[in-house]
Amino acid sequence: MNTKSGYVTIIGKPNVGKSTLMNELLGERLSIITSKPQTTRKRVLGILTEGNHQVIFLDTPGILDPAYLLQEKLLEYIERSINDADILIVIIDMSDNKDINETLEDELVSRVLQGRDIRKIAVLNKIDLSTKDEIDKSTSLLESREVFDFVVPLSALKKFNVATLKQFIFENLPPGPKYYPDDQLTDEPERFFVSEIIREKVFENYKEEIPFSTEITIDEFKERENRKDFISASIIVERDSQKPIIIGKKGEAIKKVGKYAREAIEKFLQREVFLELHVKVRSKWRSNENLLKSFGYNIDEG
Repeated sequence: MNTKSGYVTIIGKPNVGKSTLMNELLGERLSIITSKPQTTRKRVLGILTEGNHQVIFLDTPGILDPAYLLQEKLLEYIERSINDADILIVIIDMSDNKDINETLEDELVSRVLQGRDIRKIAVLNKIDLSTKDEIDKSTSLLESREVFDFVVPLSALKKFNVATLKQFIFENLPPGPKYYPDDQLTDEPERFFVSEIIREKVFENYKEEIPFSTEITIDEFKERENRKDFISASIIVERDSQKPIIIGKKGEAIKKVGKYAREAIEKFLQREVFLELHVKVRSKWRSNENLLKSFGYNIDEG
């Protein structure tokens, strides 16, 4: 059988629906999703195999002007993912009238659209929040730029037109062997997804700057025969004053996060776990090169 395979990188501004779209294309919930921007911090690789087609999707952090070292690392993830791509998907939020111009005028996006000789797809997402006139106008505007091979309005959340996008991707994959076994969904270990699930629950349950100041480390992960798996994880914060906020009065806040995280982890792993959470302070970790490397933000070696 003649096979087609390739890398498809998904980029866009924060909170435009990149992770939701990848999850829908895969038919599985790999990338964590919250209503807050900058939820995705590392590129998440998802593998879709159907018949003689294999697509390796790369979900990336949102494109923004970096304010500290961590955000600079996130831009490096995006750049690397773009360099790996056979097909590039640029997602634009149809519910935000400014997003088309802001995305296309972004220095990184503009450089990629003009410079890379690969298939480029513009996805107008969240069309369920727009009128037909707005959708038609935006589609015409993007087509007139003559930098995209395909412009598709869709709603990842409502699953509208996702199949049309998937078909275009299949048709434009380069010929080549499959990179992964047919039943493999990702190349990341279980520990990665467990840490991401905990971080998702932190984002959902804390306000203002707190979620963005946190990182998750998995300190221990034991599979135990005839007993629940044991997971010990730490929520890292930047300042001493943030630690009691994470813990909450009488420990109620961290207990709530632990409960929701455990339930989601068990659903993902399909087995019971005992989850233990700690809180540790690592001063200004988002701007500390060594700490970022210890947390896995190491582009040079990745």
